[in-house]
Amino acid sequence: MSTGAIILMVVTLAVVWGGLIASILFLRAKPERDDMPTGGDDEPLPDPNAR
Repeated sequence: MSTGAIILMVVTLAVVWGGLIASILFLRAKPERDDMPTGGDDEPLPDPNAR
């Protein structure tokens, strides 16, 4: 492999793994919200295939 290809591979791997690590750290710091209200009391939508 040429030097340019190796540099591009290292940069690409750093972006992919860096994004994965950043996503994990973000989700650990701010997990999914649990203060949302429970499901609504709406009536279910009618089945479009029912006749």
